[in-house]
Amino acid sequence: MNDARSGPANQLQHNTDISDEKGGVNRKPLFFYGWAIVGIAIISMMLIYGTRHSFSVLFPPILSEFGWSRGSTAFMLSLNIFVYGLTAPIAGSLYDRWKPHRLILIGAILLGLATAGCAFARELWHFYLFFGVLMPVGSAFSGWPLLGPTLTNWFAKKRGMVIGLAQMGGGLSFTYGIFIEFVTSQVGWRHAYFVIAGIVVAVIVPLYLFFYRYRPEEKGLKPYGADEPRVAIELDASAAEAQKSVPHGWTLRKALKTYHLWFLVATQSLYWGVGAYLVLGHQVKFAEDVGYSSTFAASIFALFGISTVAGQLSAALSDRIGREKTGTIAVILTLGALTALLSVHDTSQPWLFYLYGIGFGYGAGLCSPTIYAGLADIFYGRHFGVLSGLLLAGFGIGGVIGPWLGGFIYDVTGSYTSAFIFAMVCFGLSGITLWIAAPRKAEKLRAQL
Repeated sequence: MNDARSGPANQLQHNTDISDEKGGVNRKPLFFYGWAIVGIAIISMMLIYGTRHSFSVLFPPILSEFGWSRGSTAFMLSLNIFVYGLTAPIAGSLYDRWKPHRLILIGAILLGLATAGCAFARELWHFYLFFGVLMPVGSAFSGWPLLGPTLTNWFAKKRGMVIGLAQMGGGLSFTYGIFIEFVTSQVGWRHAYFVIAGIVVAVIVPLYLFFYRYRPEEKGLKPYGADEPRVAIELDASAAEAQKSVPHGWTLRKALKTYHLWFLVATQSLYWGVGAYLVLGHQVKFAEDVGYSSTFAASIFALFGISTVAGQLSAALSDRIGREKTGTIAVILTLGALTALLSVHDTSQPWLFYLYGIGFGYGAGLCSPTIYAGLADIFYGRHFGVLSGLLLAGFGIGGVIGPWLGGFIYDVTGSYTSAFIFAMVCFGLSGITLWIAAPRKAEKLRAQL
């Protein structure tokens, strides 16, 4: 007689059972390893994207040394975001096919080398090469294009909360700016790049090498929440689709033909690519122009990061009230924050900067995981890695406009006012496109497949 537990799925369940001393079975281990993956994602996101966000702090001393225009100098950040967006879908598709450990180590090492290369820059094209091209390729192959699908693999439920927790690292990457400001004040911007690169390699490579796992099956586990009947049915269908044993489910071609996908991409592009990075790329320099010290300007950048973390910790709200309503709250907070920023004309009202940092940060923290969770609601399946990379491609396309445009408008008008108003328009449009994308209709869309 065949053992009833001999099938692959049952064997996997057997691997997750933990026997106690009396011979019983405890089906829920005290610690689910997926939470370790969340911790790895937080640390990695902080350090990987801290390299990009170092731009805002290092932008003023680079301008001071070389005297280039703000538009042409800020283009290195635009190029970084653009190349990252183009590389992200490639990284997502390769992770679906190759061993993630190999790619992620290559990415982390490339990121470290490119960051160190910025310390040797003497011409503007050097920054374009190291910061604008090589650094984002390393980031794409070691950052969110891998970590996002990893988290959806490990957690079959509460994805909004989990993605929000993991993206805390993205918020902390802004607070990392205060550390970069301190290092820069002590040893200069060139040596600061060496410090940033060394931390990336010394911390991220060991974390990924010894503790990272792409799927729970690699440790003989099932995704969090997989034992619940409804979730188990969805997971079984997804697994069957991946094995091509059933013809139904999201194929890449079907997903690309839906307007829902493209409006999610537009949401990401408008909010983060154009709006957010137009402001973030120039906010430190804006504060210095008004008359504040570089330390104060960096502290507002850090306040933004702390508030972003608070918003990300609140991202589970989207699991309760819906992705669209949460996104609307994020947009309203962001518009209020930019109104406060536009009201700053001198150093007499620092509280306006604090209001800006808190409101913008909290709104941005809510928005990012909400968009990604909305994508997972509708399109999670065997092609999710590619589709999440496409979401980042939208971010990259918007990002090539945002930072450069902010600098260009300043060069032409001598003020950031028009640039920040343009960013506000983009934030408002992102709220509209999220409603059109309609993650609330995910179950209906899947039922039509």
